[in-house]
Amino acid sequence: MQKPYRSDIRNVFWFFFLAFFFTWVFWISEALASRGFFGSSIIVDFLLSPYNPAAWGPFISAIILTYWHQKGKGVAGLLKKGVDYHFAVKWWIPTILLCPVIIGGALLIAGLSGENIPELYWVSNPSLILVNFLVILFTGGPLQEEFGWRGYALPRLQERSSALVSSIIVGFLWGLWHLPYFFIGTELTYAYGIIPQIFTAIMLSILLTWLFNNTGGSILVCLLFHNMFNLSNDMFPALRTQTGSMLFIVFFLVVVFIVVAIWGPKRLVRESKEVPWFFNKQLFSQ
Repeated sequence: MQKPYRSDIRNVFWFFFLAFFFTWVFWISEALASRGFFGSSIIVDFLLSPYNPAAWGPFISAIILTYWHQKGKGVAGLLKKGVDYHFAVKWWIPTILLCPVIIGGALLIAGLSGENIPELYWVSNPSLILVNFLVILFTGGPLQEEFGWRGYALPRLQERSSALVSSIIVGFLWGLWHLPYFFIGTELTYAYGIIPQIFTAIMLSILLTWLFNNTGGSILVCLLFHNMFNLSNDMFPALRTQTGSMLFIVFFLVVVFIVVAIWGPKRLVRESKEVPWFFNKQLFSQ
């Protein structure tokens, strides 16, 4: 029987092309507008406003290609995965708590080591956590990106490559996709940060694939995990401290290594009776 995404694998290229093209046109235009290249006009105001649609590139690309090949039924199926909660309850734990624990822990240790940590805005008004959760979910990246990266590209790449390799490909391109954003406004001074951005995106991509594959392809899980990562960085600004930045990378690397070691690089899914690769005696006897 033909695999469901085999005939569409060549469209992964078109997905990335359209996603990059749409986003980069708007972000590059915004970067130029922020430096006065276009003067003052309604278009400039639009580019510099929160209504700039740049971040919707992955979502729009996925919808266009899905509709082109599978029509409305395919689009409905893709969107339905964004509300798919039919998976084992245990997967809610890493989805919601993993990022706050890692990033909050990095900031906590930075503070205990004597570093001055930024003021935590939500301590005096905890309701802001819920407000920011919703704002980030709908406008800060998860909704605009996850239907594309995980919903469209990842399943098709996994038809040809292992889960780990597919995650690295998506993560690298996901990180690179952000490049023009570093040149918007004062972000120009942080342009060197694209390398850490790509590295972080690859680590997150592996964890997102792990969650995606173990929840039957739920995009809802990816939306929430992506959102919790962004929210946790907002709540616990560990990256603004030297120790916190270092521990941020170390902690995520350790978690990624554990996930790959236990669940295996091929699918990042382990059957209940499957032995982790590092305990497999046959592996060392061959």
